[in-house]
Amino acid sequence: MTVVKSVPPEILEQVAEYFNILSNPMRLQILNLLGDGEKCVQELVEKTKTSQANVSKHLKIMLQAGIINRRAEGTSAYYYVEDSLIFELSHLVCNRLADKIEKQALQFRNFSLAKIISNEK
Repeated sequence: MTVVKSVPPEILEQVAEYFNILSNPMRLQILNLLGDGEKCVQELVEKTKTSQANVSKHLKIMLQAGIINRRAEGTSAYYYVEDSLIFELSHLVCNRLADKIEKQALQFRNFSLAKIISNEK
């Protein structure tokens, strides 16, 4: 038998904040781009096709959360993923969604097939 421990509200608040940070499509896109190595802001602006102000806003949020980090080189700042667990989490979620979509597709196929068979009788 598994014993579930009560989680203090302060911890739940931090977990919720972490997931809140990841709930934004632009931040997920930036993280995806950073998945293959560090990038400067200008590279991220070009690849996301959005403004520098928008990219900088999202980078700041993820930087403050400790998900990414930055290093300065001359007048440029390069951002990289500090918390690589983010990719494992993303992989788990994507796999779960893919399973769900596959089950739904199978239900639709079975429904269509059942309808065709019943119409033939």
